[in-house]
Amino acid sequence: MQKFLGAVIILLCVFGGYVWAGGSLLAIWQPAEFLIIIGAALGSIIIGNPPHVIKEMRLQFRMTLRQPKEEQRYYMELMAVLQILLETVRVSGFKSLDQHIENPDESSIFTRYPRIAKDYRIVAFIADNLRLMAMGQMSPHELEGLLEQEIEAVQADLMVPSRSIQRTAEALPGFGILAAVGGIIITMQSIDGSIALIGHHVAAALVGTFIGIFGCYCCLDPLSNAMAQRVKRNMSAFECIRASLVAYVAKKPTLLAIDAGRKHIQLDIKPTFSEMEKWLIEQEA
Repeated sequence: MQKFLGAVIILLCVFGGYVWAGGSLLAIWQPAEFLIIIGAALGSIIIGNPPHVIKEMRLQFRMTLRQPKEEQRYYMELMAVLQILLETVRVSGFKSLDQHIENPDESSIFTRYPRIAKDYRIVAFIADNLRLMAMGQMSPHELEGLLEQEIEAVQADLMVPSRSIQRTAEALPGFGILAAVGGIIITMQSIDGSIALIGHHVAAALVGTFIGIFGCYCCLDPLSNAMAQRVKRNMSAFECIRASLVAYVAKKPTLLAIDAGRKHIQLDIKPTFSEMEKWLIEQEA
């Protein structure tokens, strides 16, 4: 809703101000200029990015447009999964987790919490690092360093789509100039025509520059920023897991280890300690 409101404000202010000043919206409708700029932008994205980045870009774009739902529920389920896994290790040892970390898709623990089970990156992160912990003794400092490196790698990979959109946004004014230059060439071919005809061609050429600037600063640049913020927000789940595992290796009680992870949840959806404790007790019942 907020993003929709922002888009409405941009359209009303930019085009409303243009019309208020005496402009005609029909003059802006230049399909050839749109084709040149949008085609150049899409082509540059396809040339500059491998298929998996384009796929991730599409997923992040849809995720950015949708209003996040039940984020707090997601983190409550994440803490419940960590609680059950770490308590299983405490009671029965790492060997008892083999069926869960080797085949997470068939694990009774992960499938019990569908929001977590659907997040394959989080499931893989949990399973891989529990497997790493099971392979031998590791100090909290060593584990924390390894987890931080992995989280940085994951975040860098997920930030590639937003950076690609940002670079395309920076190129849009140039694509607009490209379209405008094409329009000027057409104008020069009609230099012996009437003043009205030449004015029409010049106006059409300038629309290309207008579209390029509008697309950069009003569309792609805000979209890139929103995608980057969404990725950074989602990385809180990885930080939550990291803090919980490190605290557990440091011999903290399971509840306190989970609470160490809770502290990394975004403030607007972070449950209180009492809420977390009540939820975890309910999951054990």
